[in-house]
Amino acid sequence: MASNEDARAAREAKLDELHEKLTGAVESLVSGDDWRQALAFAARFRSRSFNNTMLIWVQHEAAYEAGRVPEPFPTLVAGYRQWQGLGRQVMKGQLGYMIFAPVTGRFATATPADAGSWRRLGPREKPKAGEVVRSRMVGARPAYVWDASQTDGEPLPVPPAPTLLEGEAPTGLWEGLAGQIRGAGFEVLRMPHEGMISGANGMTDDAARTVAVRENMDPAAQVKTLAHELAHVLMHDPDDEEARQHRGIREVEAESVALMIGAAHGMDTARYTIPYVSTWATRVDGQEPAQVVQGTGERVRKTALAILDQLDTLQVGDGTPPGLERDAPSPRTSRAAAVEANRPRVAPVPALSGRVL
Repeated sequence: MASNEDARAAREAKLDELHEKLTGAVESLVSGDDWRQALAFAARFRSRSFNNTMLIWVQHEAAYEAGRVPEPFPTLVAGYRQWQGLGRQVMKGQLGYMIFAPVTGRFATATPADAGSWRRLGPREKPKAGEVVRSRMVGARPAYVWDASQTDGEPLPVPPAPTLLEGEAPTGLWEGLAGQIRGAGFEVLRMPHEGMISGANGMTDDAARTVAVRENMDPAAQVKTLAHELAHVLMHDPDDEEARQHRGIREVEAESVALMIGAAHGMDTARYTIPYVSTWATRVDGQEPAQVVQGTGERVRKTALAILDQLDTLQVGDGTPPGLERDAPSPRTSRAAAVEANRPRVAPVPALSGRVL
């Protein structure tokens, strides 16, 4: 019993250490430029949660400053046995980057539509006849990953990466984004100049079900604007009173999604303008700024990932070494899911308290 308690205490101590690292990383995002750089980095590791991306970032930076890795930014990260499965071995003396890994539990019910009916199954417990079983995250544990530069062995294949000239839009990106906007029930309009849309680069009109983008910009700016408006379509319900009260954060979210989509296609992210973090992260009552930043970052990542997964475009890698499957399928955002045709709606497994990855 004592050994189990000791192991639990050690795990909790590591989780506390992780949360301290994460809080420090988030609190260092002071300016809009800091946020832009963080999201551009996260776009290259978009299969992982925003929190884990920040943890990888700060720990790799520390490893670089200590001379343990040759480059300031990581390229591909994976677990110890995952690298072994790819014919590579973590080099002696290389410290892994500690991140959060999910702990899941199984839940069962005979009435899935009743959120209060779900019960957690024991480790070897089988569901009763007629019950539906689903898994849900119930907590977190510390885990470790290593960058490719911390390993040696079999060479890794180099996947093709997009290359763009200044002002050029990635091939097929406009069409792919426009198709998703139309799939959400909006018409895409191209306007000759900004005077036709109140001086803006783009505008989403929920009442008219239209998304308009001005044409007198270079192609890269046009596709950036279209991605921004698609984020509004997917993330921001016009009838959400609370969302309307935080319009500044809505704009941050939309521009951040556009930034991640652009970064995933090798576009120059210097064009993306996001206000200082302190101007929007302090405006949500009842939440600390670090909580707002973490929540915003994860909503942005999930939305960008859902959009990117539906595009047939050449994209930069997501930080997963070639040959490994991504950690988990991308979740759909609420309004993106709403446009799927006649899918049955069931109540989700009830949320449980615990640390958020």
